[in-house]
Amino acid sequence: MVKKGRIVAFFLIVSLLTVLVATTALDNAKEIKLGLDLQGGFEVLYEALPAHEGDVITEDVLKSTVSALNQRINVIGVSEPNVAIEGQDRIRVQLAGVEDQQTARELLSTEAQLTFRDVNDKLMMDGADLQEGGASVTFDENNRPEVAITLKDANLFAEVTREILKSQLVIWLDFDEESDSFQAESLKPDSKYISAPTVSEVLNTRNVRITGTFTLAEAQFLADVLNAGALPVSLKEVYSNSVGAALGEKSMEMTIYAGFIGVALIFLYMIIYYRFMGIIAVITLSFYIYLVLVIFNFMNAVLTLPGIAALILGVGMAVDANIITYERIKDELRSGKTTMSAFKAGSRRSLSTILDANITTIIAASVLFYFGTMAVQGFAVMLIVSILTSLLTAVYGSRLLLGLWVNSRILNKKPRFFGVKESEISEL
Repeated sequence: MVKKGRIVAFFLIVSLLTVLVATTALDNAKEIKLGLDLQGGFEVLYEALPAHEGDVITEDVLKSTVSALNQRINVIGVSEPNVAIEGQDRIRVQLAGVEDQQTARELLSTEAQLTFRDVNDKLMMDGADLQEGGASVTFDENNRPEVAITLKDANLFAEVTREILKSQLVIWLDFDEESDSFQAESLKPDSKYISAPTVSEVLNTRNVRITGTFTLAEAQFLADVLNAGALPVSLKEVYSNSVGAALGEKSMEMTIYAGFIGVALIFLYMIIYYRFMGIIAVITLSFYIYLVLVIFNFMNAVLTLPGIAALILGVGMAVDANIITYERIKDELRSGKTTMSAFKAGSRRSLSTILDANITTIIAASVLFYFGTMAVQGFAVMLIVSILTSLLTAVYGSRLLLGLWVNSRILNKKPRFFGVKESEISEL
């Protein structure tokens, strides 16, 4: 006698999953953050060098540099930047979705060492004398942009202006002790220093204005750099890679298109070769893809091209788990067992093989994560998530759904529904 309640339970579960996927899949997909290879942006690998003679590059110095870089990235307004320390003296910066890449690179790499010097290049004050966050853009009486800064100590500025009274106070950004000179720069039409106002009186004030031939954007850039603070090291660009927004978008479209075709071919193969069990596999694989994206979004991870490759590879692993189980069931049916006995024996005997295959892959992915670079680590994380999810859906999900039909007894003595011909069945 057919147990219709099992079949009703099957359709109820599938209906609930369909509604869940249909109503939330799009929102989850939109919330997933894309890497620079999918939406454009750039990455730069810097080598950290001592900012001053005798400085030592330590882990704490690198962490301070990463913190300073993150502050500067906040100025750009990039969400979810990736700034990571690599090795003993390198820092990799990945910024996705940046349109003005040149300005971003200048903002990242400048040392932002603001110094006030006399005409003989003697240091009078530096950025350490500025109040934190005290730089802003203002306008002079002719509506020309300038940068206003606030000093920590008014007395110090009074001493400086007293010492260089009737001379010039030269304001530098990233002054090079070995090559820069006011005497040389003052002869050039486009000097490196920011400005060199003449000090006509002693100024006992904390409020100082940096004037120059600024555009509004240049003045804002200078104010942002000063507020972000100076870097504790000097950064040397070792490697850079830029991906245009159009190229990133094209890569994403091609990857998604290829992924759809690949998954569709897998679904078609499973249905043709495994018949009813193939339909169960399509249902569980569809939910598997949805579940991976939900987990990835929950982890607040960034999806890249290697991540999509890992997702597709995970589909292959999930398909493997289904195929191993279904082949075991077919073997049991060919040996002459009943449908229910074949289902139980096939599911039980396939589990150890599936676990062995997935555990070895997880071990390989873990090694990749430990030794790999950021792109490889992203691939490894996505692969591990995919494998663990496939165990949940392809093993237990598939067994649950197929078990409802088998236990309903409606498939008894119907081996063709499992892709087995009557002529292939042996007599017990």
